[in-house]
Amino acid sequence: MELGNFSISLAVSDLAVSKAFYEKLGFEETGGDADNGWLIMVNAPAVIGLFSGMFDKNIMTFNPGLVLGPDQPDEFTDVREIQAHLEAAGLELTEKVDPESAEGPAHITLIDPDGNPILIDQHR
Repeated sequence: MELGNFSISLAVSDLAVSKAFYEKLGFEETGGDADNGWLIMVNAPAVIGLFSGMFDKNIMTFNPGLVLGPDQPDEFTDVREIQAHLEAAGLELTEKVDPESAEGPAHITLIDPDGNPILIDQHR
């Protein structure tokens, strides 16, 4: 099972201040919507999502089927398959996708033993 590209989603108090800080570290804005409180910053291979007012804690994020660069894989482990694998392993998910839903974008969440949220967020 491949979880996909890893990033950290940071809960920030001031999006503009955080963006300026990470730009000084060499990160570049590559996506998002500042008007809606979120940006994606990349300093390859590191990816950081900045999210203002969307959640309380930082979240470890995995994106099935998403890789840096223009060449996206044709085949990847769908989030529904990852969900089935995690549930079969006895893990409790805090958000699930309907396993009967068609393919395409969806996400699931779970909490690690220390209370850290994990987001598996499929964009394709």
